[in-house]
Amino acid sequence: MLLYPATVIPDGDTYVVLFPDLPYTHTNGSSPEDALSHAPDALQLGISALMEQGATVPLPSKPTGLGAVLVALPSVLVSAKVELYMAMQTAGVRKAELARRMGIHKQQVERLMDIDHKSRIEQLEAAFACLRMRMVVEIQSAA
Repeated sequence: MLLYPATVIPDGDTYVVLFPDLPYTHTNGSSPEDALSHAPDALQLGISALMEQGATVPLPSKPTGLGAVLVALPSVLVSAKVELYMAMQTAGVRKAELARRMGIHKQQVERLMDIDHKSRIEQLEAAFACLRMRMVVEIQSAA
């Protein structure tokens, strides 16, 4: 799962969450906890915008500085879609080529890459397999 570093800074009566890896992505809240509760959705919006533009999504950097926190995307499905997008860019595989490899229509790959579309995990596994990759699930304690 992708974990992006973020910092929370006071800004007048509010607190702002900034992502150093995604300079145009931020959110705020009335308290640090409130601001951080919005951070996963802000992270998803920022990354989704890069994907829609066909831009490179940066890998998360290591957290630096006091008070840095790690923020995950809102779901494993969203994270898998972002990682598929990144893997396709690294491999130089376009959506049409992935569709050909998977034996499906390009429109189905478009939906698979749409962060807001509820894809099935089996579809993502098949896409990764076409890139000679596999998904691995890891369960960790929430504490």
